[in-house]
Amino acid sequence: MRNSKGSLMRPDPLPSSASHPVVTPLSPSVVYASETPDALDDQYEGRVHGYTYSREGHPNADVVAKRLDAMEGATGGVVTGSGMAAVTAVVMGLLKSGDHVVGGNQLYGRSLRLMAEDLPRLGIETSLADPGDIAAVEAALRPETKMILVEAVSNPTLAIADIDGLAKLCKDRDILLVVDNTFTTPRGFRPFERGADIVIHSITKLLAGHSDVMLGYVVAKDQALNDRLRVFAVTTGLTPSPFDCWLAERGMLSFELRFDRAQSTAVTLADHLSALPGVKRVIYPTRADHPDHDRAMALLDGQGCNMVSFELDGGREAANAFTRAADGLSFAPTLGDVATTLSHPASSSHRALSAERRAELGLHEGFFRVSVGLEDPKELCAVFTDAVAAATS
Repeated sequence: MRNSKGSLMRPDPLPSSASHPVVTPLSPSVVYASETPDALDDQYEGRVHGYTYSREGHPNADVVAKRLDAMEGATGGVVTGSGMAAVTAVVMGLLKSGDHVVGGNQLYGRSLRLMAEDLPRLGIETSLADPGDIAAVEAALRPETKMILVEAVSNPTLAIADIDGLAKLCKDRDILLVVDNTFTTPRGFRPFERGADIVIHSITKLLAGHSDVMLGYVVAKDQALNDRLRVFAVTTGLTPSPFDCWLAERGMLSFELRFDRAQSTAVTLADHLSALPGVKRVIYPTRADHPDHDRAMALLDGQGCNMVSFELDGGREAANAFTRAADGLSFAPTLGDVATTLSHPASSSHRALSAERRAELGLHEGFFRVSVGLEDPKELCAVFTDAVAAATS
């Protein structure tokens, strides 16, 4: 501190210590002070590392990015304020007016809205195709196609993309393959190992895992693309909160344990639901009756992750009865919490779609998506038994 008489003069940020904190310190400062203009030049021009203004980066975001980089086998990832901010950074930061992007036809609802309404308004043309049908994707391509955006496992019907076929198609046509890996996570699938160019995550979900964080992440194989993504995110203010990053790091420390426990319970729950009267169908990647079972087993190396979808007999009335009777389970449009949550796409993530379009995707009024949490499997199955019985009585 240079002037001890000034009550508002800033002291040195941290007292000196021969030891260091075990937990990463939270750094909420919006600005960082430099010694001189020359010192600031050194930072901006890359001769030294330092922070300037938190919209341009801060320590807590870097900690999370490096953890995810290691999990995905990448370097230079960018943390954003939400999963949709990461999607936006990719399509708007890398594409321009006149370009064309093909999206999977079962993307997350807001991604579908971005494709259908916002990108065309900005002059970026879009098409949708089944990512499990390479012929359909190839038919949707145009000379101006620059990108294909898919989810490895779709939200919410758990359809499995043909990543190997898409990677070959993209390589042959010099097109970027972007994979949203939120459902699968790096524990279930590593897209770069199967030919993806860019990977997206909603950290909000299973990675952070406690329903108290809103963050996204994006990383490219090509560092020049990472630089473009970072500049766009900084310019448009897709800034992550230091506090959310701090919470996310805490959640990520237990991620693998949570993933394995939730996945194990999801297998049990899927089999249990399939035997209940009143359940029309159950969708889980490792089940033999999954439409993409063989592809799922090959792509996910025998894993199914923590998401289970199923459809009740009956319509909205049955759905209402089910959620009322699902004692202790949160009916909420989210996934990846420590507790099991229920989502009803027709009234939440895909409500913007017409009833006809939802029907084409198989999202009827009795359709639910389950994000399996960490409860005792027997107790969880008992809750579903009672809730399904209430819905069909």
